[in-house]
Amino acid sequence: MTVIEAPRGLHNVVVTTTSIGDVRGDEGFYHYRQYSAIDLALTGTFEDAWFLMVEGRLPDGTERAEFLRTVAPLRILPDDVAAAVRTVARSGPEQPLLALRTVLSGLAGAVPLYESAESDKRTTALRLCAMTPTILAAVHRIRSGKEPVEPRQDLTTAQNWLYMITGDAPDAVGARAVDRYLTATIDHGFNASTFTARVVASTGSDIASAVCAAIGAFAGPLHGGAPDRALDGLDEIADVDSADAWARSKITAGERIMGFGHPVYRTDDPRSVMLRETAQEMGGELIDKAVQVEKIIAAALEDLKPDRKLYANVEYYAGVVMELCGIPRSMFTPTFACSRMVGWCANIVEQSHDSKIIRPIARYDGPVPSAVARLSAAQGLSHFDGGASRVSRRPIVGGAGQCVGGEGLSTGRS
Repeated sequence: MTVIEAPRGLHNVVVTTTSIGDVRGDEGFYHYRQYSAIDLALTGTFEDAWFLMVEGRLPDGTERAEFLRTVAPLRILPDDVAAAVRTVARSGPEQPLLALRTVLSGLAGAVPLYESAESDKRTTALRLCAMTPTILAAVHRIRSGKEPVEPRQDLTTAQNWLYMITGDAPDAVGARAVDRYLTATIDHGFNASTFTARVVASTGSDIASAVCAAIGAFAGPLHGGAPDRALDGLDEIADVDSADAWARSKITAGERIMGFGHPVYRTDDPRSVMLRETAQEMGGELIDKAVQVEKIIAAALEDLKPDRKLYANVEYYAGVVMELCGIPRSMFTPTFACSRMVGWCANIVEQSHDSKIIRPIARYDGPVPSAVARLSAAQGLSHFDGGASRVSRRPIVGGAGQCVGGEGLSTGRS
């Protein structure tokens, strides 16, 4: 068996091919299908990009209207799902994303992906994407002592998101800012949650189960859970004059400055640049402070970590934009999840077209199996119970699992 050693975290390892999109970190560019994601965010709508993920092309005027009509009723929660949302909101996981995962787990289907018709996959994916904002907004309002707000069929995803959270009709400026953010964060390469979704999909499981796994990965603080903490860091800086001292104390203490650095980009994060410009269009003291502090922190990082170029990432200005739009900080990451759900589903459906399960191997570096264990296994006897019970006669060493110098390769189908 030929063994390929992969770097930690599978850094720069190509694991499959995709037609969904790509990230070019050195260039500061990423795209959905054949279109620049930032151009789509600036000139199109979230629904345009959603249609692109589903159909592989942008809609014309007639198709856009039909897509909106198709999605609108799917946002409304069936009675059983609405009841589950109330139960989870009152006694389920505190973190909104985990509450979403709990609700969606009840939608897991019995038909494996590999046995599902393409039309059924499409319908399920659309339903999950449409329902996600409604579920998250309802959980938030119930926990705030308010009644959930039903989505309006005449509003877009961004408009409905603001409406369902606040209960007020959204203004055009705020809705456009949220639409840009949602569009720009639909997909972003094989990040941890997307890869997780594809691993589950490769087993033939259903879409909802794969999505639930993705949410678990996304909820991690090193992945999707940082927009609010990036803004919290900005709050810790009393004024611009104290930003340098604050940044240097964090860096010298080995603490991470949330909102800076990205595992892929080696230049400006294009999402951060676009969101900074969006926030500047909205104006206000917060964005003015954020822009000045960004420059100061970047300079401190360059001075104290000259071997690493760290720029503001999407989370830094995402928090600013959402704050300006009136979204509570507890709902920053859920906003991110509303858009990323579309990307997850697109990746899950694409992965379902490949019947090969994703099953890498690990290199064992534990203790060398003892002579007693090897002898017992070879004799077909268990040394744990004095030889009273029979075990497999296949030796535990040799072949793919051979141990050499205390190391071995763990493989198998299970």
